[in-house]
Amino acid sequence: MGAIYEKCFRPWLFRQDAEKAHEHALTSLQTLAGVQPLCSLLAWANRVNGARPIELFGLKFPNAVGLAAGFDKNALAWRAAPALGFGHVEIGTVTLHAQPGNARPRMFRLPEEEALINRLGFPNDGAEAVALRLAKFPSRRRAIPLGINLGKSKTVPLEQAANDYLASFNLLADHADYFVINVSSPNTPELRRLQTQEFLPGLLKLMRKSARDRAKKLGARPAPLLLKIAPDLSFAEIDLILATVAEHELEGLIATNTTVSRPGLAGETEGGGLSGRPLHPRVVEIIRFVSLATKGKLPIIGCGGVLEPSDAHRLMDNGASLIQIYTGLVYRGPFFARELAHALSWRHREWV
Repeated sequence: MGAIYEKCFRPWLFRQDAEKAHEHALTSLQTLAGVQPLCSLLAWANRVNGARPIELFGLKFPNAVGLAAGFDKNALAWRAAPALGFGHVEIGTVTLHAQPGNARPRMFRLPEEEALINRLGFPNDGAEAVALRLAKFPSRRRAIPLGINLGKSKTVPLEQAANDYLASFNLLADHADYFVINVSSPNTPELRRLQTQEFLPGLLKLMRKSARDRAKKLGARPAPLLLKIAPDLSFAEIDLILATVAEHELEGLIATNTTVSRPGLAGETEGGGLSGRPLHPRVVEIIRFVSLATKGKLPIIGCGGVLEPSDAHRLMDNGASLIQIYTGLVYRGPFFARELAHALSWRHREWV
């Protein structure tokens, strides 16, 4: 299927504006999501035979491959993810206030490097609208875990960011299996300052307390909270973040978001976050560092530059427990997750 996509469909898609092509793909998956018998049949056909679920954060993942945040920002097509072979799906980034994002054009392909640049700026319908959409599909009907990626509203100053994240969480708390605190997108002004010790401890403390208080009131398990970090951090900065994550007992880390550097791309002038193959070596370095620094005790979801099964193996060999893809779908096609999940299936059989 991948070869057919690359020879027949990708050339046609690449003649379109990158964001328009993404919108067409999202609409197609939204249509598929509306035909649940077909989704169920495809999910059965694309399952990993004989694999045991991967247990993390108190959740069971049928395979190691997830759809990263950014593809389905408004919870329109996420129910089709199992049909493509995904073992989990993350929607968003969702902000408290609806916002249009940055001006177009704001997404660009770099085909020779198998990369993308985006400066979308969290365009989404807002937490309340997404919550109403998700409320139509109770958790008992999910085939795979659903995560929600939370970001800061652009109009909210950094000093009020913690309450902005908290308000989004409170609106969405009943509708996801885990939450990701995204403080690492390069496309919202000053957002990455939330990774610093000036803001991060207060943000994580507030989110952790709210999740626990809500769970205690309901007699349930607290929602797992993960932090998504940037690839442009120094190891000293990551050490400080890991100490804060440990202090507030977050369940995991997503490594990484897109990069503002341009490794090996001399002369590239488009602003925004770079994803795809050039990012991959840095992601491997960060996952290895985090895994060693935490003695393998902090679960890591590896995200960045997975375009071949060997890339997925490399992330997991260096300490990732799960992986996520997005740019890989653009270059390898809609069933790339299935290919990766099957390539990683030997690991599933070893894990209990």
